[in-house]
Amino acid sequence: MLPTQHGEDTDESLYARVARGDRAAFARLVGRHRGRLGAVVTRMTGQAAAAEDIVQETFVRAWVQAPGWRGRQDGGTARFATWLTRIALNLAIDRARRVAPVALDAIAEPEAGEANGEALLLRRERATLLARAVASLPDRQRAAITLTYDDDLPNAEAAAVLGTTVGAFELLLVRARRTLRQTLQDA
Repeated sequence: MLPTQHGEDTDESLYARVARGDRAAFARLVGRHRGRLGAVVTRMTGQAAAAEDIVQETFVRAWVQAPGWRGRQDGGTARFATWLTRIALNLAIDRARRVAPVALDAIAEPEAGEANGEALLLRRERATLLARAVASLPDRQRAAITLTYDDDLPNAEAAAVLGTTVGAFELLLVRARRTLRQTLQDA
């Protein structure tokens, strides 16, 4: 959630307006959260096109569910941004279970004319290894890594997104880091 400054509406107040059918309030929420959700979902799926579809579906669900949503001010437990991120992650996990990963042969080779080709190739190779290692993590561990490093969420909020305790979230993160470290050492 973005801080309220100079009379700016909070996510929750905008979403209350969305529940009454306010399209302008919804457009503001989409503008606030589309980029962040896109980054998180791209990291989860490894595919920008799939991430766009998932983010769009997330906002469709947010629009449809607006009348029944209960935020903290109404006795609910989640902030709007946390709830929205949880929807997006669940959709990303569902898609990952249905879609086969892209074959390594399908990844484009670097262009011959790129500056400092060797350094660029090494960076791409490291990024590919890291992306493959993250993609090979179990869904909840991958989500923990994504929420921590890509979305920069504090552990308490990331735990809320995953619907778990802070302690359980931290254990997921420790396991994910250990697995990544071992996978990257082996590579």
